[in-house]
Amino acid sequence: MDNNKDIQLDLNFEEINVILKALGNLPFNEVYDLIGKIHEQANTQQSK
Repeated sequence: MDNNKDIQLDLNFEEINVILKALGNLPFNEVYDLIGKIHEQANTQQSK
């Protein structure tokens, strides 16, 4: 199984906020890239 293969998830804003809140409880240096990626993709989709 290729663990580095991108997947697409279909989540609403409330679900994304729950994920971001949970990530906020982890050490920042472990999750900041992931948080940035979520924000970037959400902003790209929101502007369409």
